[in-house]
Amino acid sequence: MHKNNMKRVEMNDPFAICHQGLDEFNRENYQSAFEHFMKAAKLGDVEACYRVGFMHLCGDHVEKDQGKAMKHLEEAAIRGHPCARHKLGCEERMNGNIERSVKHWIIAAAQGHVISTKHLMHEFRCGMVRKDDLATALRAHQAALDATKSPQREAVEEARRKNGQANVYSF
Repeated sequence: MHKNNMKRVEMNDPFAICHQGLDEFNRENYQSAFEHFMKAAKLGDVEACYRVGFMHLCGDHVEKDQGKAMKHLEEAAIRGHPCARHKLGCEERMNGNIERSVKHWIIAAAQGHVISTKHLMHEFRCGMVRKDDLATALRAHQAALDATKSPQREAVEEARRKNGQANVYSF
């Protein structure tokens, strides 16, 4: 780990602790990763809340626990994590709560989550989403994407594509 990040971990910086958890996860040290994610989540890191929830949901190297998973995913979603919001929509859909799943996906799409837009379009084709609701969600999605565009971000993305690098935070 980088020396500066280690200092930040020692000072209980939740972002640095979550980043350390990601490093541990990538090194396949899953127990340590989970412990770092838990600590960062308790300190308020939204990404860590999502990671803990996802690990519990899948039983991904920790005890599978639907209740704990939903608690952490809901916390992350409330605090604006689009992947957590999307996952809540998926869980609602699997439980047959289509109306609730659509609401989650509309919110996630408005936060720029691409896969949520695809789910909404599928549900539209199945007659579960109204045309005006889909159009509103797609406009909000585009606005979210436009708000994050910058020459610097585009240069980084292009460099990643050329080097075959995936998003550091993909899970």
